[in-house]
Amino acid sequence: MVQLPLSRARRRRRAEADSPQHERGGSLGRLRLYHFSSPTVLALAVVGLAVGFGQFGAVAALGEVARSFGHAVKGTTIADQAGLSGTELGVGLAVLRLASLGGLGLTSLADRYGRRRTLLWNCTLGLAITAAAALSPSYWSFVAIFALGRPLLSTAAALTQVMAAEQTDARNRAAAIALMSGGYGLGSGITALLHSLFGSAVGFRVLFALALVPLLALAPLARHLTEPDRFRAEARRPAAPLRQALEASYRRRLAVVLALAFCVAFMAGPVNSFFFVYAENVLGLSGRVVALLVVGAGAAGLVGLVGGRHLADRFGRRPTGAFAMVAMAICAVVTYSGHKPALALGYVLGILSASVLAPAAGALSNEVFPTSIRASVAGWLIGASVMGAVLGLLSFGAIADAGRAFELGAVVVAAVACLSAVLFVFLPESAGLEPETLAPDGGGFELRGGATSGF
Repeated sequence: MVQLPLSRARRRRRAEADSPQHERGGSLGRLRLYHFSSPTVLALAVVGLAVGFGQFGAVAALGEVARSFGHAVKGTTIADQAGLSGTELGVGLAVLRLASLGGLGLTSLADRYGRRRTLLWNCTLGLAITAAAALSPSYWSFVAIFALGRPLLSTAAALTQVMAAEQTDARNRAAAIALMSGGYGLGSGITALLHSLFGSAVGFRVLFALALVPLLALAPLARHLTEPDRFRAEARRPAAPLRQALEASYRRRLAVVLALAFCVAFMAGPVNSFFFVYAENVLGLSGRVVALLVVGAGAAGLVGLVGGRHLADRFGRRPTGAFAMVAMAICAVVTYSGHKPALALGYVLGILSASVLAPAAGALSNEVFPTSIRASVAGWLIGASVMGAVLGLLSFGAIADAGRAFELGAVVVAAVACLSAVLFVFLPESAGLEPETLAPDGGGFELRGGATSGF
């Protein structure tokens, strides 16, 4: 037998990696599903990277934005140290978060017009508007421009997870969700790293203008993105997807996942958003030190995603998610305890805990709802996360202003998230199961021989 040339062999291995993956027994034989390392899934992760790069800029550059449009002096108040008051910063970030509510309706369009088309349009427009924020003449105009792109990028981020869940089977789904979270986190980390190293030298405007780079990369990426067969197999229904999501059979599940999303965002919103202001403007850490923390957190995030994927598959989505939420709450309190070593330890371990949560929570929220309403549910999750983050930011900022410190604010938001971890017990365990088993579509594709599990 003639041995294939190396280049052809590589192409063959790539084709095998991208070939459909079928469940033993052929129960998923009618669906084209992919391994988590296939080019199709990896392209989705790169789109997530682009979204993370564009969306996290306002958080990473918040300290520089505050100094540029405010007046930082030596003093004891938040306004003296940061340039703008905690209330102004909190309201501005709350407006940005609140703008993501538009993603509720935008994401539901994917249930009607397709995942791929909706993803590409929202990502393209979102990055273009983000780049335009570089031209902002004032703090509030910056908030307004950035807010226009926020719902588009939130929609794109949600759809990468939906598409990853629909294009993989039970053995690959948590890993695919981890890749989506890793891609988004890498994009966010690049933004934070660039700001920490060069932010004071080049300003926030250059950072936002760099959103044009991932925007240009979308065209070649689009060739690798395919419409999930789960969506193709689902018959179009005349009822509006958002109303379907409130049908009695899935109402309780929806209420629980929305409550969990709200509580996680109530804590993570302010804890992540105020970190750079707290580290640089309050504790006085240099950009290089913050950059080192970002790199360390990125490495911890990678470990957390890999570990979270294995924990979610081996021990279940629910216990892994509950454990990670409690760990995140503890790390939030440590981060804002007022000491530089504690900030470093809490930040890195907090990113580790959030990364453990991502595969379990992402897989669970996609597996317990049917294909016909999955994107709409993702939109509702955006809404819940937005409201949680907005209330968390406002509460955190107000408490910080009143007490002239961030410590108490961190304790309040962390307590809410810690107590809410018990809500996982009200969801069915989905590890090792296909969505069609836990949440079959009435008129769409179902697993042959699959048993239906009630709530």
